[in-house]
Amino acid sequence: MTTLAVFASGHGSNLQRFIEETRAPGDEARLALVVSDQPGCRAVALARQAGIPVFAFDPSAYPDKAAFERGILRELRAHDVRWIALAGYMRLIGPTLLEPFRERILNVHPSLLPDFPGKDAIGQALDAGARMTGVTIHYVDEGMDTGTPIAQARIAIADDDTLESLSERIHTVEHRLYPAVALNLIRETKIP
Repeated sequence: MTTLAVFASGHGSNLQRFIEETRAPGDEARLALVVSDQPGCRAVALARQAGIPVFAFDPSAYPDKAAFERGILRELRAHDVRWIALAGYMRLIGPTLLEPFRERILNVHPSLLPDFPGKDAIGQALDAGARMTGVTIHYVDEGMDTGTPIAQARIAIADDDTLESLSERIHTVEHRLYPAVALNLIRETKIP
């Protein structure tokens, strides 16, 4: 069995899908920990309700990023975590976590990277008049949404799309694609 941690900072809709997809008895992938930098967010409540251990921390309680990442790393090791899936975690991963988990940290982004990296990718696509956008599952590296893509799904932008309508369609694809791609990769990759 391979263990996974999901990092989340908000609503937890992608986390909910990971919870649902890792509940089958005998599954090769198990959700072992949820990490959040927002102790009061809905994702933390979802994890606790599902009986999943949570490490929720206040970044301002630490002297710097490396210090709170060392705290996260201790928790990951205590729960024997082998993979990390970022699901709305709104912080760049630093070297303290990146080095021991290189090529084992995944992220989902609401655009066809390298187009529209960073925050508000859906709004960026609309503002640019793009006719196509999508969802990218990618490895995490030192940059913001610069890691190697693993899978992408294309979504056409309609003339009458609003931020809300396009966001809804993108999230629907994310919720299907992200856990499928991530869990398939985790199940097929044997990490000692």
